Order: sequence, then structure tokens, then C-alpha cells
Amino acid sequence: MAYTETRTVGYGSRVGNSFKAIGGGFLLFILGTALLWWNEGRAVKTEKMLDEAGNAYVEMENPNKKDASLEGELICGTAMATTEDSLTDAQFGIGAKAIAIKRIVEYYQWVEHAQEKKEDKLGGKEVTTTTYTYSKEWVSRPIESAQFKDLAYQNKNMVLNTIDDAEQYAENVSFGAYKLSESLIHSISSSEGLDLAIAEDLLKQFDKNTQAAYERFYGVQKKEPAQQPTQQPAIPDSVKALLPDSVKAVLDSLQAVNDSIVKSMENAENKKDLEYVHQASNVLYFGRVPGSPEVGDVRVTFEKIVPAKVTVMAVVDGDTFKPFKAKNGKRFQTLVMGKKSGDEIIEAEKEANSIILWALRILGIVMVIGGLKGIFGFIETILKVVPFIAGIFGWGVGLVCTIVGIVWSLIVIALAWLFYRPILAISLLVLAGLLICFFAFKGKDKLKKLVNNG
Repeated sequence: MAYTETRTVGYGSRVGNSFKAIGGGFLLFILGTALLWWNEGRAVKTEKMLDEAGNAYVEMENPNKKDASLEGELICGTAMATTEDSLTDAQFGIGAKAIAIKRIVEYYQWVEHAQEKKEDKLGGKEVTTTTYTYSKEWVSRPIESAQFKDLAYQNKNMVLNTIDDAEQYAENVSFGAYKLSESLIHSISSSEGLDLAIAEDLLKQFDKNTQAAYERFYGVQKKEPAQQPTQQPAIPDSVKALLPDSVKAVLDSLQAVNDSIVKSMENAENKKDLEYVHQASNVLYFGRVPGSPEVGDVRVTFEKIVPAKVTVMAVVDGDTFKPFKAKNGKRFQTLVMGKKSGDEIIEAEKEANSIILWALRILGIVMVIGGLKGIFGFIETILKVVPFIAGIFGWGVGLVCTIVGIVWSLIVIALAWLFYRPILAISLLVLAGLLICFFAFKGKDKLKKLVNNG
């Protein structure tokens, strides 16, 4: 059930807040401008570095044998990433010979969602209605429910066990006859489930502690006797002989299904599956019924990074690798899964650079426009005495801020590129000028039309 909260802000307070927002608007405008300038320089330097790397790299034909002639060279080679290191999760007493082991923890909690709706009132007041809704979800961190707005949901969250996420990486990972550096090791993503072999005594201790936590919150639960798998009695052959073949086939099928269920239940009983702690595959579950979670349940997933074929592009440094340093100071090294050519890696990196460039461009433009709206937003707020008129002026102010923000952003981008790409920079400046002329003449024509109609 939704819970609503209404808050009213008077006209004087709104006007005061709008003037205070001018400083924030200036700051946002400056930050957006700086981001646009920095982003263009970053993109150009990265592209030049990738071009340099693409022309400099050599193929490492046989990573399984050290080649002194490759010392200091930017190479691209493919080999198996392997390790002999054994890693252990000390808290749960499990481990494996792996490149890495990871522990991922989730908690079943009540989550508060808020949705705001603002409404202007005649006289300049603003009424904000916030609707709070609540849902049970798996989340990565426990949620403090004492601060929930709805009293009915306050203090509804608890956890049966508090466990931290964790990960361990092997120190020695081989790449043929070479060793991978720490940063390259962390790029390997060949993840698989880690088989659980938790000691029975530890599971029993977990079960005891989890039961105590559960009963402190939910109260003592009545224990029901566990159902034992039962084998359905077979139909005598003498009776079967009297039945039609179609009925016999159905009965045989049902008997096979029953045998399968009984076998699976027997196998489940052989597992270390307790009342409040359950393990299946690579998941350890704290709670009564994994298939029907309750608030407070905890789910821990264990994974391992296994040996896999990878392609490395980096500079050979003795028996290991280091980043390639371009003439402009930018550094580059990468590890990708599977077999890739150097050209494929460089092309993928260029595509990623382009995506980042446009994402930060859009962010910068939005920041510039938002900053301008923050600076001039007080005009609309002053007119909020009559919401209809304020809405018209607000739309106009927003349109002008958007146009000016885009034009300003194009100018900044053009100036930033002027040092690197003069032709593109001049094109952007011309485009910005055309936009200014277009909207200036359009506004002038509209003004004349209004005067003539008047």
C-alpha cells in the first residue's frame, strides 16, 4: 500500500531558493564547460596513442617460448592464462586452484521507492506530493528501515547473517613462458561456479546462529516433521496383464517419474542441507526456504576464475609485461578473452573511445544547459504567482537556455579541437554561427509579425 507525504513551500521561500540556485548554476556551467574541453583533448590523445600502438605492435608468434628480440616491444600474443596458486576463502573454509575466487552476497530486504509530483498553486506556492511504495528485493547491502517514511514499514528489515563481499586473485598467473601483471590478471573474466565443500561442523554452527537470529525477529517456529520419500507400491503383473497397452504405458511413465522424484529426494538428503542453511551448486543460502525467501534471508554466491585462452597487448618487460607509453604520454595495455588480432583490438579500443567521447559530450552539454537554467531560473520563479504565465515564460527561458547551451558547447568543442583538427574545428564554428543567425533572424521575423498584427 502506498504512503503519501505532502510538503508546501511558500512563494517567498521559492524566490529565495531560486536566487541561491544561481551560484550552483554558475558552478554547473563551469564544470560542464571544463568537461567538454577536457573530453575533446582526452579523445584526441587517446586516438593518437592507439594509432601509434597500431603501427608499433608486433605479433608474438610463440608465447610459450621467451624471445629476447621482443624485449621492450609492444606485442600482441595469444596463450592460455594458467596458475598453480591455490586460493582459500578462510571464512567458509573452501577454495580452489584458480586465478581468482569471489564471494558475492545478496540480502532480501524491504526497499523504499519515492516518486515526487510537484504542483504550482495560485499565489506562488508549490505543493510537492511524494508517494512512497515498498517492495521486497534482493540487494547488495542491508537496508536500514528505521528511516522509512511509512511507520508500517519501519524496522521491518533484518538480516540473518552479515557477510562481506570478497575476492582473491592469484599472484602468479602464467601466459605461456611469461607472467601476467596484476592489472592484466584482473582483466580475466572466465568465471565459473565454485563447488562448495563446507565442513559439516561449520554448517551446523551457521545453522544454529541463523536459527537464533531468525527466532529473535520472527519468534520461535513450530517444527514440522520432515516428509520422507516414499516408494509407491508397484502394480502386480497379474493386474497389469488385464489392462490395455495404452494404460500400461501411462502407468510405466508415472512409475518412472515417481522413481526419479524419490531418487532426487534421497540425493538431497545426502547433502549437508540443514533447517536454516542450504547449499546448492555454488550458492549458500541462509533462510528457511530458498524457493520462498523471507526478509532477512541471505544468499552467497561463490565463483572462480579458471584458466582460459586470452590475448595480451602490452610491452615485454623481462618475463612479464608493462603498459605501452605513447609519445604524448598516454599509456596502453589490454587483455581480452579469446584469440584476437592486434588490428581487432585497436579497432575495438577506438570504438570504445568514440563511445566515451560522445557520452561525455552529451553529459557536458546537459550540464551546461542545466547550469544556464539554474542561473536564469529565478525569472520563472518570480512569475509563479500566476502559474499559467510562469509556465509560458519558463518554457521560453528553457528554450533559450537550451539553444545558448548547445551553441556554447559547440564553440567549446571547436576551440578544443582547434589545436588538433583545424578543419573540423572551423566546421563546428561555422555551424554554431549558422545556428545563431538562424534563431536571430527567426526571432526578428516573429517580432515584426507581432508588431504588424498589433
